[in-house]
Amino acid sequence: MAAAFYVCFLLWCFQINTAGAQLPPPHNLNVISMNTNYTLTWDWDQGQGSAESGAVNFTTHYVAKFMLKSKKKSPNWNTGCETTSDRSCDLTNKNLFYLGIYVFRVRASVNGTDSDWATKDFCPDEEAALGPPSKVALSPEGRNLDIVISDPLSSTNRSMREHHEDLYFQIRYWERSADGQALRGHSLSSKKRVVTLSNLQAWTWYCVSVQSRYDFYNKSSSFTPPLCTQTEGTIPWWEIVLYFLLSLVICFLVVLLYIYGFFRCFKKLKATFYPSAQLPTIFQYLCDSSGSDIPRLLPESHSELLCDKVTVCPAPPLLEIHSPPPEFLPEPTGLEPDSSGKHSRSSSGSGDSGMYSTGGGSSNLRQLHSGQDSQGPLDSEQVKMQDMAPGLKTHLLAADEGIVDMCV
Repeated sequence: MAAAFYVCFLLWCFQINTAGAQLPPPHNLNVISMNTNYTLTWDWDQGQGSAESGAVNFTTHYVAKFMLKSKKKSPNWNTGCETTSDRSCDLTNKNLFYLGIYVFRVRASVNGTDSDWATKDFCPDEEAALGPPSKVALSPEGRNLDIVISDPLSSTNRSMREHHEDLYFQIRYWERSADGQALRGHSLSSKKRVVTLSNLQAWTWYCVSVQSRYDFYNKSSSFTPPLCTQTEGTIPWWEIVLYFLLSLVICFLVVLLYIYGFFRCFKKLKATFYPSAQLPTIFQYLCDSSGSDIPRLLPESHSELLCDKVTVCPAPPLLEIHSPPPEFLPEPTGLEPDSSGKHSRSSSGSGDSGMYSTGGGSSNLRQLHSGQDSQGPLDSEQVKMQDMAPGLKTHLLAADEGIVDMCV
C-alpha cells in the first residue's frame, strides 16, 4: 500500500513539472532608457499545447542586486507591473537610484499556471542613454553668434549634470549657402552653457547643431535639429541718418496730429457750450426764467415748434403842418375888422367850439393857396400835405398865432 501511494505521488509531481515546462518564460529582456526614464521590454512565444489555454498575463519585479547576495534572508522583491498583458513595463516612477544596480524579472501566467522567471541586470549610470540638450537658442551679436544651450533633463525636470558632472557639449556649425546647401563645417567642445562663435562673416547665414557627451562610459546623445540664423554687421552711416530722420518725422507728425486734434475738440466744445449767435433780447427771458413760471398749453411730448414770419416796422413820425406868417396871409373878404383888430369868430363858426366850419376851412385853404402864389415859395412839404389831404378838416386859430391845427 505504501509503495502504491509513493508511485502516485511521483506521477503527480511529474505531471506538474511537465505542465510547467510547457509554459515558456519571456525572453529577450531589454531596458529602453533615456536619462532617468526606464522601460523594460520583453518577448514571449506561446508554446505548443497552450495555444488554447487562454490569455496570458505578465508580472514584473525588481530589486537591488546587493540584496540578492545576502544569505541570511530572502530578498524582498518590489512589484513593477502586476498581471499586465503588455510586453513592456514602465519603471520610471519607481525612482531608481541612478548609481545603483538592479535586477528585473518577468514571468508569464496562463490560467493560474506560471512560467519560470526571466531576469535582467541593469545599471542606470552605465547603461542609460544620454539625451540631447533640452533647448538650443541662437543670438547674433554683430559678427559673433551666441549659442545658449540648456542641459538634458531628467524625469523630474532636473539637470543631468547632477548625475554626470563631466557632461559637455559637442557643437557643429557651418555656413549655409543661398540654395540651402552646407558649405564648410566646424566643430568645437565646451562645458559652458553659453558659447560664442567669433570671427564669422557679416550678414551670413549659419546653422548650429549640438550633442551631449559623457566620456566616462562613452555616452553620446543624438544631435539636435539644425538651427539657423543670420549674423549682423556694421550699420552704414547713411542708414543711421535715415533712421534718425524718419524718427524725427514720425515724432513731428504725431505731435502735430495731437495738437490738431486738441484744437478741433476745443473749438467743438466752445461752439457747443458758448455759441457765437445770441438769442434776441425778447426771447432771452425764456432761457433765464425757470420752467415753472412759463405755462405750457401742451405737454412736452405733444409740443412742436411753430414759426411765423414777423415784420418789424419803425413807428410813423408825428407830422406838424405850420402855416405861413400872418403878414403873408391876405385879409378875408366880406369881413370887417372890429375895434380890437381881430377877426370875428362868430360869423364863420360856432361860438362854443371856437373852430371854423367846413366851408370856412375850404375858403381859408383856397386863400392859402392864392397867398402862396402871390407871396412866394413856401414849404414844399406843407403844400404836398395839403394837396394829398384835401379832405382834412382844418381849424383856424387866431390870425396872430400863425398856426393851423389839423385833425385826421
